Amino acid sequence: MKAKEFDEKFDANEEDILSELDLSTAKRVNQQQKRVNVDFPIWMIESLDREASRLGVTRQSIIKVWLAERLEHQVSHHH
Repeated sequence: MKAKEFDEKFDANEEDILSELDLSTAKRVNQQQKRVNVDFPIWMIESLDREASRLGVTRQSIIKVWLAERLEHQVSHHH
C-alpha cells in the first residue's frame, strides 16, 4: 500500500489500518532496555518484596514504576 493511500484511509477513519502495519518491527522511542546492577540494603529488598507481593507484581516491576514516577515528578517540577 502506498503512503498516500494509507494516509487517506487513516484520515477517513474508514477501516482498521493496524492490519496494514507490520508491528513485529515497531519500536517505541526511548524504550530500549539496558541492564544495570544496583546494590540495595537487605531491609530495602525485604520492603520492596513485601510491597511487590501485596500488589501482585515483581520486585523489578515495582522498582521500575517507582523510579519512573519519581523521574516524571522531577521533570514536571523543574519546568
